[in-house]
Amino acid sequence: MKRLIFLNGTMGVGKSAVSQELKKLLAPCAFLDGDWCWDITPFTVTNETKALVLDHAAYLLNSFLACSAVENVLFCWVLPARSVIEQLRARILHPCEFHLVTLTASEETLRARLRGDIAAGKRTPDVVARSLAYLEAYAADMGGEKLATDGLLVPEVAHRIAAMVLHKREGI
Repeated sequence: MKRLIFLNGTMGVGKSAVSQELKKLLAPCAFLDGDWCWDITPFTVTNETKALVLDHAAYLLNSFLACSAVENVLFCWVLPARSVIEQLRARILHPCEFHLVTLTASEETLRARLRGDIAAGKRTPDVVARSLAYLEAYAADMGGEKLATDGLLVPEVAHRIAAMVLHKREGI
């Protein structure tokens, strides 16, 4: 059975970097970064644009799951509420194993990572406050597994997630 893996967490926790490594470990694997589903300038949060983003993500996830060349589908995004995860899961049309992994990190770790991204021109300075504001949301139980990334290298996190996913069976 195919696997659908949601990699969740606040900005700077390592979702994108880990996903790039994880897709190699779970090949044949399709990877979708949720940020690609709402690349509109300026993005205004309205009921219409929220629905648009969920529609885009669900369409792409279902398309990957329908593709015979893909065994694993990896989706990473800032999903700060269990309700958003459930809304997206409800739109999945194909039977598959579902895995949710929420990456966490301390405030100190996030600040350091985000400062590095800002210095490299990858992010704007306002990301630090936005990311830290989400920390409380990720302390809540969203279901799935939590993995603290403090002190771990990207390959270590990816290998731990691959081990979780390959040894757990849960259908949707």
